[in-house]
Amino acid sequence: MPDGPSVAYFSMEIALESELPTYSGGLGVLAGDTIRSAADLGLRMAAVTLVHRRGYFRQALDARGGQTETPDAWQPGDGLEPLEPRVRVEIEGRGVEICAWRYRVRGVHGHEVPVYLLDTQLSGNHERDRALTDSLYGGDHAYRLRQEVVLGIGGVRMLRALGHPEFDRFHLNEGHAALAVVALVEEALGASGDASSSERVIECVRRRCVFTTHTPVPAGHDKFPAALGARVLGTATMQRIQALTGRSDLNLTELALLTARFVNGVAMRHGEVCEGMFPGYPIRSITNGVHPATWAATSFRALFDHHIRHWREDPMSLRYAVGIPCTEIWWAHQRAKQALVEVVNRETAANFDLEALTIGFARRATAYKRASLVFSDLDRLAALASPSRPLQFVFAGKAHPQDEEGKSLIQAIFAAAKRLRGRVSVAYLPGYDMALGRLLCSGCDVWLNTPRAPLEASGTSGMKAALNGVPSLSILDGWWVEGCVEGVTGWAIGTDGHRDAASEPDLRDARALYDKLESAVVPCFYAEPQRFREIMRSAIALNASFFNTHRMVLQYLYDAYRERPESAGT
Repeated sequence: MPDGPSVAYFSMEIALESELPTYSGGLGVLAGDTIRSAADLGLRMAAVTLVHRRGYFRQALDARGGQTETPDAWQPGDGLEPLEPRVRVEIEGRGVEICAWRYRVRGVHGHEVPVYLLDTQLSGNHERDRALTDSLYGGDHAYRLRQEVVLGIGGVRMLRALGHPEFDRFHLNEGHAALAVVALVEEALGASGDASSSERVIECVRRRCVFTTHTPVPAGHDKFPAALGARVLGTATMQRIQALTGRSDLNLTELALLTARFVNGVAMRHGEVCEGMFPGYPIRSITNGVHPATWAATSFRALFDHHIRHWREDPMSLRYAVGIPCTEIWWAHQRAKQALVEVVNRETAANFDLEALTIGFARRATAYKRASLVFSDLDRLAALASPSRPLQFVFAGKAHPQDEEGKSLIQAIFAAAKRLRGRVSVAYLPGYDMALGRLLCSGCDVWLNTPRAPLEASGTSGMKAALNGVPSLSILDGWWVEGCVEGVTGWAIGTDGHRDAASEPDLRDARALYDKLESAVVPCFYAEPQRFREIMRSAIALNASFFNTHRMVLQYLYDAYRERPESAGT
């Protein structure tokens, strides 16, 4: 593997540790898991991101679910290694100096992947430029574009300044990093900027770039007015981008699509949706995964260590979980569930019961993820529970500070919890991060996911749950299209919503959710405990053995990073 292609991996956010607030959610967690698997596999990779000194935000919730945000400030000097080189980028005609911090991700066999966190908090910079690497997804459009200059253009220059050998591939994880292409083109053109060679240069750059798009939601694709692009990047650079894309505005997804040798969505269904969104571009699919050693609960790590010795270096061997006795899987699950119940009862007044069917939902709080769908008919939901078959739900997730609809969803869950009190227990845990995500994904009995299809790109939380023997109850979208074997790895809510359009999809899906809880999930948990435990075991053997980042990184290596025979020598 060390003799394979070398990769520079660019991502606006990377989840390195729960305590380092350098991520907001799924995109950053996926990036961190990718890097961890690359280190385990010995891949020659270096990653670039921003330091985000003020983090994303710390979430506080009042008694009615009202969210307030405060900075999640930290000091990179407390745990990261400062590096000497400085590079400069031009932003709004000003020179902005950038330094970097290094975090080392060490693989299971000792191989390291460096992560470089770029920082503009330098005394020589203008005051507004010193804050450019402070807040993840904060500020206005201009702030976002200036950050993307630092990440893309500054990131390429920093890799050069650090003395890295030439990279075979530059992997752009979402359009936030697309301006790396501008740096590569300008670098190749040279100081003369000879336009006559630009077509050949762009083709050379294209052969080295890989682009992964993560969302079918239009708001997830950065677009900026031409005037803003010219102001931030400079007229000459903006004109070069316009000539390349054929657009007057600055569309970073379009820029990445045009300049990548390989483009992929993050699930089979997502790849199909992206081809419809971006006609004319060949878009492949590489389904996401999770890093098993990071997301397995302590009790499941011990279980796998005992029965599947090499699961950390070869997660595909988790298929051998078919041989683990169900009683041992249930014991490991009870330990994880007890840890969750203790936290819920300490942090909330929900008074959870260890023996009750516990259903979990932890997602970014935004409209299309429909966190409150299960509360569409409170009377019907309450009728599913009884003293002998209690139901309890635990939620977590942050709403973006500017997403008022997402904040309202949290408040709706709090209101439903109040109305259900005494019939169905509902808890909402604030401060969703890696540590809380691991606790939730391992401690619930069933994992709920209710996106409005086809807007779920992948949905890795369900993969983390499966790793811990927790089956999913989910809309058929994202990864669950591939992972659902009905009644074997979990349950589907309704039919394929992408194919089966309805005038009132929320009402349709809510009814299907109640139907499946009533007919399958609740009776299986309470009346067929042995079958439920077999489903747990199948979730590990069939889902966790495939939906992991080792398999995903190997797919990138084979499909996207290596020199394909048809392109060799061209």
